[in-house]
Amino acid sequence: MNIEGLDYNTQRDKLVLPEYGREVQKMVDHAVSLPTKEERQQCANTIISIMERMSPANGDAAMHKQKLWDHLALMSNFQLDIDYPCDVSQALKIATKPEPLAYPMKEIPVRHYGYMLFEIFDKLKTMEPGPERDELARYTANQMKRDLYQWSHGSADDEKVVSDLARFTDGVIQIDLKKFVFDKINERDFTEKRKKKK
Repeated sequence: MNIEGLDYNTQRDKLVLPEYGREVQKMVDHAVSLPTKEERQQCANTIISIMERMSPANGDAAMHKQKLWDHLALMSNFQLDIDYPCDVSQALKIATKPEPLAYPMKEIPVRHYGYMLFEIFDKLKTMEPGPERDELARYTANQMKRDLYQWSHGSADDEKVVSDLARFTDGVIQIDLKKFVFDKINERDFTEKRKKKK
């Protein structure tokens, strides 16, 4: 649909630095088209003062000024012939996107327990029997129960936790439910977290 005098952003040229908006880009384009260097210089100084008001300095003023002049050079596609008060030859480094960070994807049998619990399962397999292993097994079982409670929306079966702990430690950790008492789960902690997410 074409209506005379009405244009959409999708029909306009793509902005080099959208944070300054289309009006500042138009000012930069106007500055490039001015015939004399003095006019271009005066226009560029005015544009920088406007850009400075749009994004005030938070720290080092000299670095902020450098950034603004770099941005002006980028927005003009290095076509603005003026005497820059600082070196803008490195401005292209601002525009280059960093390489994406590698995300460590590790395969685990059940995702709701998380990778760290599986590291603890491996540690429990190699530990010598004794109070230290028993205490770590107790902490692990309680954390498993909390994870189950959280991810299964309020249901955490003690027998499932004991069974999973035995399975993922290759039978090394066997918890007797007649003797073992799980920590009490505070239901309000989980329901409040769910409400906050909504």
